[in-house]
Amino acid sequence: MQDKSLVTIICLCYNQEKYVVESLFSAINQDYPFIEVIVVDDFSTDNSKETIEKWLINYPEVQFIPNETNLGSTKSFNKALKLAKGDYIIDLACDDVLLPNCVSSQLKAFQESSFKNLGVVYGNAELINDKGNSYFYYFPVDFDKKTIEKRATGDIYLSVISGGNSICSVSSMVKKSVFDTLNGYDENLAYEDLDLWIRASRIYNFDYIDKILIKKRISTTSLGTHFFIKNDARSKKINYSTYLIIQKAIRLNQSKIEHRAILKRMHFEMILAFKTADYLLFLKYILLEVKQRFRIVFA
Repeated sequence: MQDKSLVTIICLCYNQEKYVVESLFSAINQDYPFIEVIVVDDFSTDNSKETIEKWLINYPEVQFIPNETNLGSTKSFNKALKLAKGDYIIDLACDDVLLPNCVSSQLKAFQESSFKNLGVVYGNAELINDKGNSYFYYFPVDFDKKTIEKRATGDIYLSVISGGNSICSVSSMVKKSVFDTLNGYDENLAYEDLDLWIRASRIYNFDYIDKILIKKRISTTSLGTHFFIKNDARSKKINYSTYLIIQKAIRLNQSKIEHRAILKRMHFEMILAFKTADYLLFLKYILLEVKQRFRIVFA
């Protein structure tokens, strides 16, 4: 590969002592050589910080940011982003594992894509458990490990806001210029990816790589499991962030078709709020839907 673009891998760690070393090795052991690694420990309560510091003895070129308080993923990522010198950015949780050809495959996709305004590429992920055992794939695959259902590419805004085009965020690479344009992650949110995909897809094209690029660990502490827990404080915070993201998306909409599309996402989130016994959020969604239907009529 002739491309010598620098890729920054931002590794976010919070209480991932058991997995962080494997994750960091996966970042530095890519088959593409021009990589910058920045590690952030978000004031872990286990031995993650000490484990990282011990590992760093042999890798002094890796930048390390030990937070003095728990800031959350969005603020922690933005701290690292300010230091990033790469042309492309990967956001890696420190319990996930990049496959050795992840970065080179992503860069190749940027080079060979037919989309001129390409901002994000992403691929598939192998799902693993706490012990590292594989049990499924983020997008179902056939016997050749090719994605069964075709992914939307190019202008995917309409698909993203309707909830029909989920994106495997852990397998994504984003141009640094996209983050610069969007001012990084929204630090008012409890999680980052849906908001980023909505705001980015309004401006940029997306492309899909039909390869397994990463091993994504699913455990009881994973953020994704907390969307569905009943009477859970973290679940309420996460799902309220989704409500804020939908409000932001409505302001980005430019047509009746887009205003109708986001109703699908709202209905799913409304049912989720009811199932998790977050009745105040459920009521907020009902009021938001009423307002949204007025927008459709008068848009």
